[in-house]
Amino acid sequence: MQTYAYGFPRLGRNREFKKITESLWKRETSKEEFKKALDGLEEDILSIYDEFVDKYPVGEMTKYDKMLDTACMLGIYEIKEINEYYQLCRGKNALELTKWFNTNYHYLVPDFSQINDNFLFKQVNFEDVRRYKKYKKGIPYIIGPFTFLKLSKGISSGKFKSFLLALSDVYRELADEFEEIHIDEPAFCLELPNEEIELIKKAYNNFKTSKCKIYLFTYYDSVDFLKELYDLPIYAIGLDFVQGKENIDYIKKYGFPDDKVLIAGIVNGRNIWRTNIKERVAFLEEISSYARNIIISNASPLYHLPVTVEGESLDEKLIKRIAFARERLQELRLISIAFEGDWQLADKWNEETGVFGKDDNVRGRIKNLKDEDFQRPCDYTERYRKQKEILNLPLFPATTIGSFPQDGEVRRKRALFRKGKLSSGEYRTFIQDRIKGVIKFQEDIGLDVLVHGEFERTDMVEFFAQKLEGIATTENGWIISYGTRCYRPPVIYGDVSRPEPMTVDEIGFAQSQTRRPVKGMLTGPVTILAWSYVREDIPVWEVSYQIALCLQDEIRDYEKEGIKIIQIDEPAFREKAPVKKRNWGKYFEWAVKSFNLIVSKAKPETQIHTHMCYSEFGEIIGYILKMDFDVITIEASRSKGDIIEYFQNVDFKRQIGLGVWDIHSSYAPEVREMKKIVERALKAFPEENFWINPDCGLKTRDWPETEIGLRNLVELARQLRGEKEVKGEKI
Repeated sequence: MQTYAYGFPRLGRNREFKKITESLWKRETSKEEFKKALDGLEEDILSIYDEFVDKYPVGEMTKYDKMLDTACMLGIYEIKEINEYYQLCRGKNALELTKWFNTNYHYLVPDFSQINDNFLFKQVNFEDVRRYKKYKKGIPYIIGPFTFLKLSKGISSGKFKSFLLALSDVYRELADEFEEIHIDEPAFCLELPNEEIELIKKAYNNFKTSKCKIYLFTYYDSVDFLKELYDLPIYAIGLDFVQGKENIDYIKKYGFPDDKVLIAGIVNGRNIWRTNIKERVAFLEEISSYARNIIISNASPLYHLPVTVEGESLDEKLIKRIAFARERLQELRLISIAFEGDWQLADKWNEETGVFGKDDNVRGRIKNLKDEDFQRPCDYTERYRKQKEILNLPLFPATTIGSFPQDGEVRRKRALFRKGKLSSGEYRTFIQDRIKGVIKFQEDIGLDVLVHGEFERTDMVEFFAQKLEGIATTENGWIISYGTRCYRPPVIYGDVSRPEPMTVDEIGFAQSQTRRPVKGMLTGPVTILAWSYVREDIPVWEVSYQIALCLQDEIRDYEKEGIKIIQIDEPAFREKAPVKKRNWGKYFEWAVKSFNLIVSKAKPETQIHTHMCYSEFGEIIGYILKMDFDVITIEASRSKGDIIEYFQNVDFKRQIGLGVWDIHSSYAPEVREMKKIVERALKAFPEENFWINPDCGLKTRDWPETEIGLRNLVELARQLRGEKEVKGEKI
């Protein structure tokens, strides 16, 4: 039984990718040194593949983003030197950033809106792919033509067909140069109309004249038109049998062609619980009666996992239950040898059993929930009246989303505290000094609703995970979210409870420093789930409700401290939705109810905000309206305010803040640039319902650009108010 693995995390065991790339940005590393370091990191990954599996792709490495690499390779963006490349990633002209399917990985969205209709990918540069010809064991990697176009923007339905067929010609020419090639087509798992399926067949039939063996990979769900793939001139088909449960049903119904190889994705690429070796071998034995030629693989890319469990200081019971990327490769080898009859090592892999992390009190609260626990007793109109009277905010209130820049001193103090080298009293004093400073800074520049800065928080999910029972956090379990931005997903292993208030001390202290309202900042349960590794022994909705009840208790304590505005961040609300829309109903039912469970006991006078970013929200606007918030802040700058049209078609009567500053770029926009977004938005929203804010938190920014951006943001609000005064209108 041969093994194949793909998508191994590029980050490196010690976050080498992040360090060398950001060193280049700071001009501490030369372009030559950067290239050498990046090549060395790639060689390390290939050596790990070599150690465990028979086959793997080469060319997965990127300087920032593979979708952008593909766009450059195809001549959509002409890049003469590396700084021009990074301008598209994080500069003034940065491309839109959005979620990669339903994961917390993000990609840069190629934009065809400025492409001439006569453009047919004639100016192509495949040198980055050709350089991998020297690797005999590895198979050159490339994102498939359909997925690339499907995930791009600015392509009319009329041009999609001609672009795809033109691309298939280019890909065929490339394939002719190789004996084998790995093509990623995760978009095949979307719910596709018949005309697109027919177009895929036509495009891939272009490969009939090629002698290259095409390894086609799909993942994240099942393929609805699997039978049609059988007739295409491809050598092997990679299928996800973890998230794509329906794939096995299709194979049982239609069989699998003898002239093709089934690459069976049977170990989880998105969650960390150890693979049950016996169960997977039994699955292989079953599927072998339908498919003659099988290679086993991971079910989806491994970059959703940290590099290795080695070196983690977690509870031993937990360690024996989990596997990261390197351990997934080890599992593939264990399954292979067990399938051949050698069970000695495989039997030891799944030794840990028994109950772990159970809390009867938590389960009792869930069991006793009633319908009225999922709704606020007072409607929005009445809440608006009470909140307006109490808060007395100006027109176009200016605020931020939450975090402020965290310099080296903040990170150093936090690390010392975690290691026990700084007392809790000293650390608390340090954090309070930072809070005092950021409150004064916000008052001085003129923000209307303030935040405490979140200096005590490493990450918006990890921080809460460390405060809750039933969740573990790692030391080195880093994964990439986008570019060089990385985080450590917590591990939800048991029933979740809140032993004590989590954020009340910091928020309460911040409020004591100012007369202006300070927002209490909470991360919602859906985002905590989406950015964590979640237990699989109980339904996911039950885990979500457990977290929601913890946050409900936190809001009660906020109100006792006089906090009048509370923000519940749910940037992953759209992200976690199933790939196929036919499965959305059940997900959004519990996702909406989770949010409403949090706020159901909040006082009418308490203004509830929620924040979402970097997703396609037009498809889910109906579900968003079911969430019982008072104000929503949402990304709009990279999309140039395109999201506005989604709200124009619904009866949206609550308050909204469309982000006017893309904080994922180092460029701080001028007032006139921000104003363009607002002017467009005010055609859709009443002025009295509109807030001025950035797209997201400011933790990743430097202080100078933060000050410039926020001063421009406040000036925008002042200009808008001034224009109302000139018209003689009361504000």
